[in-house]
This record gives sequence, C-alpha cells and structure tokens, in this order.
Amino acid sequence: MSARPAELGCPPVHFREEIRSRMPSGDEADRLCLGAGTPVIVVVRTALAAGGRAVEVNEMVLDSAAYVLTYDVEA
Repeated sequence: MSARPAELGCPPVHFREEIRSRMPSGDEADRLCLGAGTPVIVVVRTALAAGGRAVEVNEMVLDSAAYVLTYDVEA
C-alpha cells in the first residue's frame, strides 16, 4: 500500500480483499516460471477511505504453490 492516498488527504480506514484461484495466462506462466498445471492465486486488495470511497486498488498474481495466505479474524 502506497502512502499516496494519505498524502492526498484520503487515508485508508478499511481494506477489502477478494481472493480467487485460476489457471494462469501464458504470459503469467512464463513470468512466474510456473510448471504445467500450476494455478495462480489472484488477490485484489481495495483500500477504502472513510465513507467507503476506494482510494487504491492493488492486484497481485501469485504462484499458488509458493504462497500461504493467512488471515486473523476477530470473533
């Protein structure tokens, strides 16, 4: 997350992540050096300012065999 939204007076107060898995495009497979049949994880993280306005969106494409995603959620 960059500091730019805060510098512009819209600091994020909430983050939302959407996580999906899919097969990679040919370009993604080449760039990530993936073996045949290896899916990717796509994480889209949206930073929201007060009032729910999106101030930054970040999309990450990860090698599914190389990452573990861990989340802590309060009950």
